This record gives sequence, structure tokens and C-alpha cells, in this order.
Amino acid sequence: MNKPINKCTGSFDSWGKHFLICLKDFTLRIHFLLFGTYRINEEKPQPVRLNLTFNTGEINFYSCSIKILEGDPNAHYDFSSDVMNIAWDPKKAKAKLKLIPDELVCDALLEQHIFSGVGNIIKNEVLYRIHIHPESKIGKLPQSKIKELIEQARIYSFDFLEWKRKFELKKHWLAHTRKTCQRCNLPFIKKHTGTKDRRSFFCANCQFLYT
Repeated sequence: MNKPINKCTGSFDSWGKHFLICLKDFTLRIHFLLFGTYRINEEKPQPVRLNLTFNTGEINFYSCSIKILEGDPNAHYDFSSDVMNIAWDPKKAKAKLKLIPDELVCDALLEQHIFSGVGNIIKNEVLYRIHIHPESKIGKLPQSKIKELIEQARIYSFDFLEWKRKFELKKHWLAHTRKTCQRCNLPFIKKHTGTKDRRSFFCANCQFLYT
């Protein structure tokens, strides 16, 4: 799923948290929201949202949003903003960040048109990795930190996927839901931050506030 879409007739692909089933004249967009799931060749004891049956098996989708997108999916999605896509373009991400100097970094990381696929867990872990306070302003970050931010958004997303597949994701969390900073041995601050009002977990001692 990590290839850019050109003519994706009859294929599966993704953009961030959107699962795409690309057909000849349209694309089925499936958004898993917070609790969406799917099952291949098996069912769950809850109402199915979408069932696709093939000669060799079936796939069932649950608790998700489904939308039909007409025409070429490239008209609807910029795959260069997907941090896990082969078409990912860090230069475009940097240019987009430059346009929002007053936005807090905790909000910027969740902007799907910049970092498609990055969610709140990744946000907290990336900011802890690179020692940045979530309420720092994008325009105040040194260029070296902007570079780290963009790089780690992609790197951690692949780490996240690997750990998720091994069913060991939570044991690798260093910030998200944690109570103590492993670097400073000080209590983490838990706070809803930014205009998106999402939970942030951070250390006020080692995560620098750029304002």
C-alpha cells in the first residue's frame, strides 16, 4: 500500500487513515474513524457496514465511514503528504509549515494535508523524541528542529506500524499516557493543547518551549 496512485483501477491503496478501493470510474473511500475495523474471510458479531465478496473470499468493514469519490483519486488526494507513501515529499511539508508560523506544533503535526496519517499518539511520541514542547509555535522553531520534526513524523509512523503488527505498540510509548519522563525522572504534564484540543503528554523540563 505504500505506492503512489496513478491509474489504480481495481486496486487497494491508502491515504493516511483512509482505505481506498480504486475501481474504473470511482473510488470507495473507507475511513475507520476511531473504532473502525475490518475482517478478511471472517465476520464479527456486529452489523457490517460494507461487505465485498469475491470468488476467493470476502472482506467485511465495521464502524466506518464510506464515501464514493468520482473519477481519478489523484483529483481528491495529494499522496505526497502521506508520511508512509513512496510519494511522500518532505520539501512540500516544509513549505506548508512555512505558511503557518503562528500555529502550535501540536496542531501542525495533526494537519492531514501536511502529515497525512499522523495521529495523536505519533504526535506525542515525535515531540518527545525531538525535545519540543507541544505548545511551541512553528515559526519559532529553528530550521534544525523543523527538519527533525518532518523526518521523525515519517520514521515514527513506520516504527508505529512495525510495533502494531507485533502487538507490542504500547510498550514502546515513551510519552503517550506515561506519567514520568524517563530522561528527567520528573512528572509528565497531561494537558489538552492547541485548537484541536487533543491530549498532550510532555516534560516541561526537557521539551523546550519555542514562543
